[in-house]
Amino acid sequence: MTTIKPISDLRNYNEVLKEGINGNPVYLTKNGRGKYIIMDIEAYDEQCAKLRLLQALAEGEADAKEKGWQTLDDLKKKMYGFFEFYQVRWIM
Repeated sequence: MTTIKPISDLRNYNEVLKEGINGNPVYLTKNGRGKYIIMDIEAYDEQCAKLRLLQALAEGEADAKEKGWQTLDDLKKKMYGFFEFYQVRWIM
């Protein structure tokens, strides 16, 4: 549920913080415009992880478009070579 509060409500910050529990951010406004967001640390960490994943996927897709996609057989050959070099047993 979206909660929007004026920044002046921070005078009673405990009430504002209670509304930000369970991953629901509290949007704070200043002069009627959005200015800040308060969210719990778990929700923030989850958002950061999602952004990192999306960025990595976008970079991989751009790289594949630029250099071309690999076939599964090519990937297996590279992986076998990698595991042989590091003397890791391949289980598959």
